[in-house]
Amino acid sequence: MGNHGSNLDDILAEDMHHWYNKFMKESPSGLITLFELKAILGLKGMTEDANSYVDQVFFTFDMDGDGYIDFVEYIAAISLMLKGEINQKLKWYFKLFDQDGNGKIDKEELETIFSAIQDITRNRETSPEDIVSLIFERIDVNGEGELTLEEFIEGAKDHEDIMDILRELMDLTPVLVIIVEGRTG
Repeated sequence: MGNHGSNLDDILAEDMHHWYNKFMKESPSGLITLFELKAILGLKGMTEDANSYVDQVFFTFDMDGDGYIDFVEYIAAISLMLKGEINQKLKWYFKLFDQDGNGKIDKEELETIFSAIQDITRNRETSPEDIVSLIFERIDVNGEGELTLEEFIEGAKDHEDIMDILRELMDLTPVLVIIVEGRTG
């Protein structure tokens, strides 16, 4: 029965009615606020950076900017992360990383995000500074200290090691398992 090793394709393949029931169970109003998302995921006592990261994830998923994630946005976000084409995922990553919304990502923005991710996941194998240095060394060919969307997408796609780092850091499997199976403990 409860196969905890189920892969993400299996999770997404569950019928839409099942996903809708899970969504409505977590948020009977049909809308998830930022506060509710943090409660669903059991995120308490986070660092300021980790808290900002979760806020940024929420606002990227809140596609219409109304302050709520509705069922359509919820399914679109999950579908993007699980099934999205690489260009779509890289665009989403870029939007998430571009904290000030200026259309470019700099080293400080990336270090803040990667540090926040590590605070949440407790995976600190490589320092955020080392990850960011590698990304900029490989992708920032102009040496400007900033990456545009085009530079980011093309550079990431041209370097499999960068793609591997991004896939590992941005893996939402634990989040989806919590949503599907509920927070335990």
